[in-house]
Amino acid sequence: MSTPIDLYFWPTPNGWKISIALEEMALPYQTHLINIGAGDQFAPEFLKIAPNNRMPAIVDHDGPDNAPVSIFESGAILQYLARKTGKFGGTTEREQIAVSEWLMWQMGGLGPMAGQAHHFLKYAPFMEPPNDIPYAKDRYRAETARLYGVLDRRLAENEYVAGDFYSIADMSIWGWASLWEGQQQTLDDNPNMARWLETMVARPGVQAGRALHAEKRADFRKDKDAQDQLFKKA
Repeated sequence: MSTPIDLYFWPTPNGWKISIALEEMALPYQTHLINIGAGDQFAPEFLKIAPNNRMPAIVDHDGPDNAPVSIFESGAILQYLARKTGKFGGTTEREQIAVSEWLMWQMGGLGPMAGQAHHFLKYAPFMEPPNDIPYAKDRYRAETARLYGVLDRRLAENEYVAGDFYSIADMSIWGWASLWEGQQQTLDDNPNMARWLETMVARPGVQAGRALHAEKRADFRKDKDAQDQLFKKA
């Protein structure tokens, strides 16, 4: 039996990408919690694996040439796991291109923009001192809405984001898209996205990945120490 993959994780949209992928690919793994509100991401031993002080990260003890490999950045991890298993990465060159396109769309667009929407809408007004910035709130709320429009139009023509097949691109996008309410979005004008969200959450692998240490999720709006770790440290 393969040695379990070490998953360095906290229950956030970025963490869910990898817990969902590991569940969907039926890969054995053991979880190491990186409490981002307590500053675990800055620990020297974690920085050896993830030098950008962000989770998730993995260590695969059965890596290339049967040697261990550590990987940081959620998109890179997803691509590696898809290659390792031959699953969810597309089977033809055209499918693989589509998967890469939409994975990069999430990494460079939806994740950062939705993350900024969460920050300025949910957290910044409660910081000390308060940072209730109308321009920033409007900017990121509007850009997130634009991106969901892009996603909805794509899903009008395809069952999943890369085509008629489920892929790591879906796993990457779902966590952020599932939090649309906290980004002050609506599904009224995005019926295809709404359909896709229902399809995704019905998958046992998505349910299991989302449930991993779900009890650890917290609202940091009143936790000043956690805010310092999340927003003020380099």
